[in-house]
Amino acid sequence: MQIKQALISVYDKTGVLEFAKNLLEMGVKIISSGGTAKTLKNGGVDCVEISEVTSFPEILDGRVKTLNPKIHGGILAKRSDAKHLQELKKHGIEGIDIVVVNLYPFEDTCAKYYKENSKEITSEIIENIDIGGVALLRAAAKNFNDVIVVCENADFAQVLEVIKSGNIETAFKAKLAAKAFRHTAYYDSLISNYFTNEKFTEKTTIPLKLISGLRYGENPHQSASLYKLACADTSKAVASAIQLQGKELSYNNYLDIDSAWKLTNEFSKPTCAIIKHNNPCGCASAKNAYNAYLAAYECDKTSAFGGILAFNVPVDQQTAIETSKIFTECIIAPVFSDKAIEIFAKKKNLRILTLPLPDKKTTALEFRQISGGMLVQDMDILVSNELKCVTTRQPNVNELEALKFAWLVCKNVKSNTIVLSRGKRTLGIGAGQMSRIDSLNIAAAKMKAVKCELNENAFPLVMASDAFFPFPDVVEMAAKIGVKAIIHPGGSIKDADSIEAANKHGIAMVLTGTRHFRH
Repeated sequence: MQIKQALISVYDKTGVLEFAKNLLEMGVKIISSGGTAKTLKNGGVDCVEISEVTSFPEILDGRVKTLNPKIHGGILAKRSDAKHLQELKKHGIEGIDIVVVNLYPFEDTCAKYYKENSKEITSEIIENIDIGGVALLRAAAKNFNDVIVVCENADFAQVLEVIKSGNIETAFKAKLAAKAFRHTAYYDSLISNYFTNEKFTEKTTIPLKLISGLRYGENPHQSASLYKLACADTSKAVASAIQLQGKELSYNNYLDIDSAWKLTNEFSKPTCAIIKHNNPCGCASAKNAYNAYLAAYECDKTSAFGGILAFNVPVDQQTAIETSKIFTECIIAPVFSDKAIEIFAKKKNLRILTLPLPDKKTTALEFRQISGGMLVQDMDILVSNELKCVTTRQPNVNELEALKFAWLVCKNVKSNTIVLSRGKRTLGIGAGQMSRIDSLNIAAAKMKAVKCELNENAFPLVMASDAFFPFPDVVEMAAKIGVKAIIHPGGSIKDADSIEAANKHGIAMVLTGTRHFRH
């Protein structure tokens, strides 16, 4: 393949001057659009403006400049097809052998609107939708057998090296073509997502950008990577967390960090959550990070070993000293004091991540892959504000506060779920069991090992369940372990049986009307 003519039309002009000079030295003729042509000429690179090739000026404020048969004919002509070559000759069209294009910065433009929680379709948004550039890339990628397509400036050096070698393999051109198609597909997905306000459309796209490779997937024999969603403000999402120290994160680390972060951000008071295998083994709110950690750790010291810690407040020196006493995989918080960072630095493998607190609840959709498809749903951000007491005994103030705390923790545990709490700290968590009575048995067993200094009269034991009770057995067992108040969604056809059991044992029962399964 002989490279005779190149078309260069780029918004981001980083490195383009040097790239063009190298092509020129190899005897390649360069044609270019207005802004790029000006940059090249100012840098001493001789080039022909596209308007000279097409004999037609750029019009409509630059909206139309490369959409012309003399450009696309030169790109799309098959060099092995005699008829195509005759047509080029007939219409005075020269073949274009390399197309170098990057697109208007639609992603950067709409990002600021996402940060402002706005999807207003402004003239700025409209004018940053590239038309000609996408058409050029797709045309060149389609005809990859005869044309080299370059869609990212980072590829300049490799492309030059291959051209200079004289060994331009079809596989290399096909690889660049595939990248160009991914590039335009991603670009179009950004636009379609920005313009779409409907929730469940007939077709959908998910624009994802590679952030990094991961140590491995769920298991060491599975490879994995982290991608960032590009159709929303993710600046305060876990995918954007900054790692200050520690070894590379794994797939499981990210899942646990995300669960821990979401749980702590349910609360406004200083809160610590300890996550193990995507479930909390302890969670507490207190006057500061140190006390919140101590209370969360006491809930399940055994499971806390090798867990993930999350704080919704800055981590100070005292907290760092205390958390360093056991092995922890990762700690995420909005801020770490300098002294805390010094302490954590002694543990080289400990991952420390920072992330600003979210200032609003996300309303985005969440996607989960199944065999041959995707499940799509709203994120579970609903929290019941209208609580209904259905028993003779009303919960007192302390019980009600404890119930609200347990309910938010329960929302973030795999179903079936039972959470036992005193005040604003968990004492036992039963997660992910097939039977709710099994979940309570686990939570009760874990509670036996907890050292809790809270006065039982001032901080009575309460229980939360993520779904209703089809039978009164859970209530009966709750009474045996000393539960004084229960919160659950209600809605069973046998609610009356559970309410009767609660009344029999003097337990206050509050219904939320909202189920919080987490599968």
